[in-house]
Amino acid sequence: PADTLTSLLEKENRDKLSAILTLHVVPGRVYASDAIEAGQAKSAQGQVLHFTRKDGKVFVNGAQVVSADLDTTNGVIHVIDTVLLVQ
Repeated sequence: PADTLTSLLEKENRDKLSAILTLHVVPGRVYASDAIEAGQAKSAQGQVLHFTRKDGKVFVNGAQVVSADLDTTNGVIHVIDTVLLVQ
C-alpha cells in the first residue's frame, strides 16, 4: 500500500526498508531447480526462505514465482507476485 511505502521511505524507517529489501536477496547464483531441490535458502537479511511446488507452480514463502532464472551479471532473478515481509 502507498502509505506503507511512504512510511518505509522515511529516514527513521531505513532499517525496516533495508530488512525487507535484503529479504529478497539470496547470496550467490541460485537457479529455480536448485532452490526447489534444497527446499530452503538463507536470505541476505538472515531469514530462511522456503521453496515449494504445488500444481506445477513454484512458491517462495507463499509468493508465486512468475518468472524464473533470469541471468544477470551479478546473479539470478526470480520474479514473484508479492512483496515478502520480514517476520
